Amino acid sequence: MDPVLLLALAVGIALIVLIVLRTRLDAFSGLLIASVVIGLIAGQTLPGIVDSIKTGFGNTLASIGIVIGLGVAIGKILEVSGAAQAIAVAFLRLFGKGREPWAMTSIGALISVPVFCDSGYVIMNPLARAIAKVKKYGYATLGIALAGGMVITHHFVPPTPGPLGVAGILEVSVGSVIIAGLCFTVLLIPVVTLYAKWIGPRLESQVSEEVQHAVYGDVRSDRSAIAVATGGDGAGSDGAGSDRADGADHLAAVSSGSEELGEAPEGVRPHRIGAVIGLLPLVVPILLIVLNTVVTALDMDAQGTAVADDYEPSTWAGPFVFIGDPVIALLVGLVLAVYLLLPRWTPRAKSHRWLADAAADAGLILLITGAGGGLGQVLRDTGIGDALAEAIGGLPLPTFLLPFLIASIVRVAQGSGTVSMITAASVTAPVMATIGLDPLVAVMACVAGAMVCSYYNDSYFWVVTRFMGFDGTAALKAHTALTTVMWAASVPLLFVFSLIMG
Repeated sequence: MDPVLLLALAVGIALIVLIVLRTRLDAFSGLLIASVVIGLIAGQTLPGIVDSIKTGFGNTLASIGIVIGLGVAIGKILEVSGAAQAIAVAFLRLFGKGREPWAMTSIGALISVPVFCDSGYVIMNPLARAIAKVKKYGYATLGIALAGGMVITHHFVPPTPGPLGVAGILEVSVGSVIIAGLCFTVLLIPVVTLYAKWIGPRLESQVSEEVQHAVYGDVRSDRSAIAVATGGDGAGSDGAGSDRADGADHLAAVSSGSEELGEAPEGVRPHRIGAVIGLLPLVVPILLIVLNTVVTALDMDAQGTAVADDYEPSTWAGPFVFIGDPVIALLVGLVLAVYLLLPRWTPRAKSHRWLADAAADAGLILLITGAGGGLGQVLRDTGIGDALAEAIGGLPLPTFLLPFLIASIVRVAQGSGTVSMITAASVTAPVMATIGLDPLVAVMACVAGAMVCSYYNDSYFWVVTRFMGFDGTAALKAHTALTTVMWAASVPLLFVFSLIMG
């Protein structure tokens, strides 16, 4: 590889990390500055650098920008309406006595699809506390399982913004990413749950006194008795398990609506949301997108079309392709969320404010995603992508390790999973075809690599550990080690997936 091009790439990635960590600028600015510097070092003309950034930015947001905005809006309505809590309570009852850690991991994975991890954990943590209070033990296990479940789908399943952005940069259909992401989710849920059941009882005694009192009240359970009662897993015992439904019922009051909704007008029945209704704004768009993917594949096969860009839907497939387009599917989901989840007495101004808040949340993600697309275009136009592909092609390593390791390195350095995913996708996009890396495998590698080592530079780390009452090594064992175990467990999954897609 030309040393000048290698230097340009190395300096660009280092700049992104340095700007985020050491300056007052953010990741959006860092990606743009890195694009300019890479272009200058690689010998690109000044007008050429600007054109590359604009082209990459525009192309990326044209494919994925609206989808990210709609996905964040659906999550906001699920959050403020109380639908998220209703879904959680239903899951607890579904799993049954003694399986609370499995339920908490699954709840976390489901809620984190439309809701950001940070706010999702704040919403769902009272559920873990209520169950632990009834059982008088096991808060550490339940809290860790909930946090880990949220990490899985936050990284793997659209319409979470991170994988949506990666799919846009790597030009992979959202439906394919949803299907693959759900498969990875199902396989990683046992990893999270078993780790939580193993480490939870060992950390129960290290929960701060304040949190212990908030969770258990004046009842102080003996720590050694807890370990014996749970069989070393904190999951529950027959003696206390009968109280599980009481814990779920306690949280049912929360699921009747969030505090933001306010009181119903006099004479109007309080707003209550069933789990099935609460799930519709999330499940319907996903089903429509997946249906679009399946119909398109069948129609392309029937037409003998192998290249997606050459595909024109047939008459019978056209309506499915339209309604299953991510933009239309998520628009349907947003309409369902607003009109099914919010009570009739919700003021129009309040619903507008919530949607405006969602747009503000999506804004920075859109800018970062677009800037990542600009960086990728600069790498293409300068020839760095081709040179990198040639260098990697000669290494005796699985090709998916390129995006996986780039995402991992950037994540450890600067803490943001979204930034690390976008950076890895931007570097990988220009080289996929040359090194023979399947685009869907590349997406999974980018998002999996970004899971590693959530620690002090990650805001979600602080949300989880503060709510759990962990400090020092206990915090690292509870969350940093968990995310690293998940990261390591994804490597064999990626290897098998690459073989299947190869």
